[in-house]
Amino acid sequence: MRNFVFDNKTKIIFGKDQEQVVGKEVAPYGKKLLLHYGGGSIKETGLYDKVIESLKAQGIEVFELGGVKPNPRVSLVREGVSLCKEHDIDFILSVGGGSVIDSAKAIAAGVKYDGDVWDFYTGKASISESLPTGVVLTIPAAGSESSAGTVITNEDGLYKRATGHISLRPQFAILNPELTYTLPAYQTAAGVTDMMSHIFERYFTNEQNVELTDRLSEATLRTIIHNAPVVLEEPSNYDARAEIMWAGTLAHNDLLDTGRLGDWGSHDIEHELSGIYDITHGAGLAIIFPAWMKYVYQQDVNRFAQFANRVWGVEIDLNNLEKTALAGIEKLEQFFQSIGMPTTLREANIDDKHFEEMAKKATENGPLGNFVKLHAEDVHQIYKLAQ
Repeated sequence: MRNFVFDNKTKIIFGKDQEQVVGKEVAPYGKKLLLHYGGGSIKETGLYDKVIESLKAQGIEVFELGGVKPNPRVSLVREGVSLCKEHDIDFILSVGGGSVIDSAKAIAAGVKYDGDVWDFYTGKASISESLPTGVVLTIPAAGSESSAGTVITNEDGLYKRATGHISLRPQFAILNPELTYTLPAYQTAAGVTDMMSHIFERYFTNEQNVELTDRLSEATLRTIIHNAPVVLEEPSNYDARAEIMWAGTLAHNDLLDTGRLGDWGSHDIEHELSGIYDITHGAGLAIIFPAWMKYVYQQDVNRFAQFANRVWGVEIDLNNLEKTALAGIEKLEQFFQSIGMPTTLREANIDDKHFEEMAKKATENGPLGNFVKLHAEDVHQIYKLAQ
């Protein structure tokens, strides 16, 4: 196990009707707030009115910026940065899912910087401070509600890139499972895939003697696997929605990172897909992860056999661990298919036209991943396996 520092400052406020306390949570940070959100769904559900009422009860002046799209765009981030600087905003509240939260974080960092916010995503500049942010979560998936990271897409060149800094962790995150009842089945399933993938990135490590975080990861995965079909069948099942919502946060709040070095190659490979094709991130991960696993499993057959056994219940064949490992990957593919996710690029209507371009873009700053270092040709081969 590696040395580590675990520092997650995000206050989690979990349960029914908790969105009603948002004003009191924001109040200590100032009186001018940017409310950031996506389309019109929060207005249709009545959540917008509840949030506004709670904020105004605390005398908070609200400025708004809606229009966040999946795979959030840097152009809207730049608009948000200008708005915050113009009105001397104290706090940014995101109401939505990971795309809205990531966009809010990018704005929060950009406000404290004199250059272009995209500099943080290219490595030209590093984040040192940001405006405080808070979250009312409506889509359990990305885990951005208590992470230090943000992912943004640049329309100029179709680059999708990530950056992070501890100051980007939200001050609080309000998680009410009831707010997820109206999510479409596809969006629910894509969220499930996203949170599972966050665990995979941490689980597949070369670090030895990390039994506790192995077991925590496996337990979180099994909880998601058990409850995902329930919420798809019963969208208003509070208990199952609560399990999924909390699992999504734990999958990406860095607790499962402790003492180990994760991989993250699959996320970088998928970013090229959603950057060019604007595919839902979770759906892209459902396609890429099984292909990545098939390409790298021989790096540590024992770990993949352990994954098959502890997560999927595959009986270990001591005489053929490779068979066990491959059976676990097959179980994963079957699960993704069962919840309505694509597992091949063909299902997503993506051909091989951009394989070489995507592989080069993904590795332009060096090889990807830590479990196995992947160069452009490796990435190209994974795209082919995903066909």
